[in-house]
Amino acid sequence: MTEPRKRDSAASKEALLDAARDLFAERGYDRTTVRDIARRAGVNQALLFRYFGSKEALFAAVVARSGRDQLARAPRELLVARMLRGLLDKDSHGDRAVQIMLRSSGEDSVAKEIHGQLGQDYIRALSALTGEPNAELRAHLVLAWIVGIDIVRSVAGSDPLAGADSDDVIACVLPAVRTLLEQVRDIPSETDA
Repeated sequence: MTEPRKRDSAASKEALLDAARDLFAERGYDRTTVRDIARRAGVNQALLFRYFGSKEALFAAVVARSGRDQLARAPRELLVARMLRGLLDKDSHGDRAVQIMLRSSGEDSVAKEIHGQLGQDYIRALSALTGEPNAELRAHLVLAWIVGIDIVRSVAGSDPLAGADSDDVIACVLPAVRTLLEQVRDIPSETDA
């Protein structure tokens, strides 16, 4: 007689997050089913709904984890350059969490909450780049500009921004970000590090 497998909710959640991350990257959101995610994670499909509530909320959790991992790994001074590189380069290893977050609908209330938390994580990280009294406003402005760049370039497809070289865009944006954040004298590009 075999002993029943010990339940470990933390391990099951991690397995679901890992499986979902891999499948979303391989197939995209629409072509990935909850059944496929559960199967790859080696858990019952019902656990996905128990822990996350919906496929969209699981997707949001995957994005949030990716964003938090990026924030934890990236030196603060490279954050803006990596965010831009992730948005501008299709084959980039930069920070894709912001782009994924922006492009998911966020209709699910859990997904909206996770998106909000991740957005606040980025605001805190950007705020830490300046000692100005209105640091949070400045951080919101930087993030809004980055979001706007993505919308004009990728969603609207408006030239000359849509066809511009990523390095040229980054070279134009980083000095303006330095000025906006004022105290930060040197926000290097990824190639400077």
